[in-house]
Amino acid sequence: MTSDRLARRLGTGDAVVVGLSAMIGAGVFAAFAPAAAAAGSALFVGLGIAAVIAFCNAVASAQLAACHPSSGGTYLFGREVLGPWWGFVAGWGFVIGKTASCAAMAMTFAAYAVPGGGWPQKAAAAVAVVLLTVATMRGITRTARLARLLLAATFCVLLLALVVTSVGEPSAPDPLGAPDSARDVLQAAGLLFFAFAGYARIATLAEEVRRPEMLGRAILISLGVAVVLYVAVGLALVRALGADLATSTAPLSDAVTAAGAAWAEPVVRIGAAAACLGALLALLAGVTRTGLAMARERDLPTPLAHVDPVHQVPDRAQVALGLAVVVLVLTVDLRGAIGFSSFGVLVYYAVANLSALRQPAEQRRWPRALQVLGLAGCLVLAAMLPLASVLTGLGVLAVGVLGRLVVRRPSVLDG
Repeated sequence: MTSDRLARRLGTGDAVVVGLSAMIGAGVFAAFAPAAAAAGSALFVGLGIAAVIAFCNAVASAQLAACHPSSGGTYLFGREVLGPWWGFVAGWGFVIGKTASCAAMAMTFAAYAVPGGGWPQKAAAAVAVVLLTVATMRGITRTARLARLLLAATFCVLLLALVVTSVGEPSAPDPLGAPDSARDVLQAAGLLFFAFAGYARIATLAEEVRRPEMLGRAILISLGVAVVLYVAVGLALVRALGADLATSTAPLSDAVTAAGAAWAEPVVRIGAAAACLGALLALLAGVTRTGLAMARERDLPTPLAHVDPVHQVPDRAQVALGLAVVVLVLTVDLRGAIGFSSFGVLVYYAVANLSALRQPAEQRRWPRALQVLGLAGCLVLAAMLPLASVLTGLGVLAVGVLGRLVVRRPSVLDG
């Protein structure tokens, strides 16, 4: 008889690597340009707001994960603390938001690896999804090991880009313009939040770490490292590109070229592609853990709860996710994917903060004020995202809620 439980094989370092791989690939290579287009010279104000809200979300997630160390993240926390319907909203928001994130990372990888656009670029994104889906099905320790290698390559390339842009002399770029309103700054913060969501993957792997108490440490370490790195890279991009940052599709490679180091541009492209693969790998692993937890509770089709008896991973959920992401990369636009992803994940973290706020005193490790700030911040940033992202997000959330009402009609009153 086989177990449907996941193996506890990850240490603190493994968990930090999974979170950093997701955040660094997302933030450095995908989020700065649309955020600069929204906030202009107030880009770093938006980054600061996103970092504060991310910190609130991180400590809420850590506090909850320490008490509920099982796969599923806020889907599980919401169910345990607030009730089944809250858990479903969080889980559904996470699944749809992070599926869009997977597509965004695959498309960003292809933009750096296959310049020029068109179907060759889309095909490269789809192939990356297929190959990394196969990798995640070989076991969580192999996933973490591959993520560690990709993260090391990413750090090396980012260091090269930072050195080149700091010593080079860009050709007097036009400065970023001032934002039109405070709403633009908040919209930039919402888009940059996409860059900070990687630590969510740590909480969803709670059933696979050796000791649950290590979760909080791993989340805070990965978030702290990411914040420092984002500030450094953001300063380098603004210095090298100025107003051109807002329209760049490959900001880091454009920055080293503007700094007079065209020789480094191919190296940066390769590093960017590696970073995006690392982010995609971590995303694919994390989303399926929430899907596994939802399938166990019949909030997603129960066949998705199957765990491979050899590699101890949710194999059917992994295949389903891979297929969904392939469809998205062949049909959607990168900037729209980022906005939609941010909306879904902000809903997820709003439930996380509300759940942490409702925990009893003996389970509390952080002041309630942080959860209040996190909850309010998530709701405000979600509302300030581009209108198309907000409307699409609300529509897909409504479809999920209606689907649960129909499928679980006899037990609607239990939530």
